[in-house]
Amino acid sequence: MEGPGAGDAGVIRIKNSNRGDSQRGLAMALDGNARWCYLDSRLGAMHAVAEAARNVACAGATPIGGTNCLNFGNPEKPHIMWQFSQVIDGITKACEELEIPITGGNVSFYNETLGEGIYPTPVLGIVGLLEDVHKSVRPDFREAGRAIVLLRATEPGDATDAESEFGSSEYAKEILGALWGYPPALQLEKEAALQKALVEMAQIEILDSAHDCSDGGIAVTLAESGFVKAIGMSVDLMSHGLPPEFVLFGEDASRVIISCDRDKLSAIQQVALKYGIAAELIGETVPERMEIRLDGRPVLSATVSELRDVHEGALERALQEEPSAVAAD
Repeated sequence: MEGPGAGDAGVIRIKNSNRGDSQRGLAMALDGNARWCYLDSRLGAMHAVAEAARNVACAGATPIGGTNCLNFGNPEKPHIMWQFSQVIDGITKACEELEIPITGGNVSFYNETLGEGIYPTPVLGIVGLLEDVHKSVRPDFREAGRAIVLLRATEPGDATDAESEFGSSEYAKEILGALWGYPPALQLEKEAALQKALVEMAQIEILDSAHDCSDGGIAVTLAESGFVKAIGMSVDLMSHGLPPEFVLFGEDASRVIISCDRDKLSAIQQVALKYGIAAELIGETVPERMEIRLDGRPVLSATVSELRDVHEGALERALQEEPSAVAAD
């Protein structure tokens, strides 16, 4: 019902010919962040499990099992074996806390070029169960005039923590060409509560959409949510005393952007309160234009179509770029 890559998770209906067609469905997602595992192998691996499970929960499914593909350099080198050991510890911790058994996996060692190993790259695959596949939730905004809510399981850190964590972000890599610090903090107990809240909201059908806030931060998540139907948004975010780049493109853990009918806001807040997570109304969907304010001050204004064109044409433009002088030589 939802192809791979189209949403946070792929979704299929389970057919049962022996007892008639089932209404059950499966949601599946993959995740891994090599930069985070390079900076902190244990924490990065925990994030890989948590985000894959969160993507499944965003689709409305309860995570029930996982598999892995673990990729490393030469394990005969002590620091590579240490990375491997830390990744195993991180996966174990996250799976225990989120109650997700690992059903199998594989390990690939000796991934090196000219003696330089790759970043430690564990990739986690999580499968979740939907009791009624027709209640699955898509990641994209459905129509204008809907409330936009930020679900957050943890509070923002202070400026020092935010700066260190920002060094692991996609923005730091692509815009600043730098890598520093450590991955965002992750509280697995609160992450589990967020995922359970998402599943309950899906089951009682109070969500229009749910999209995990991860690579690129909240600005990218909002933009992606509008691409499919060219739905814009008017959003006002709080800075909490942080620089605009940290707020827009920081990658704090355990956050999800949802949209809903305004009449369902009360029900969403009740479920959030039940699980001890924050549900902050940050704006509404509007036709075709993306507007973001920070503490009431405009910081971003663009049409959804122009942002979508940039996003969807990135690979083609990269392939068409002029070869570098080194390549030409």
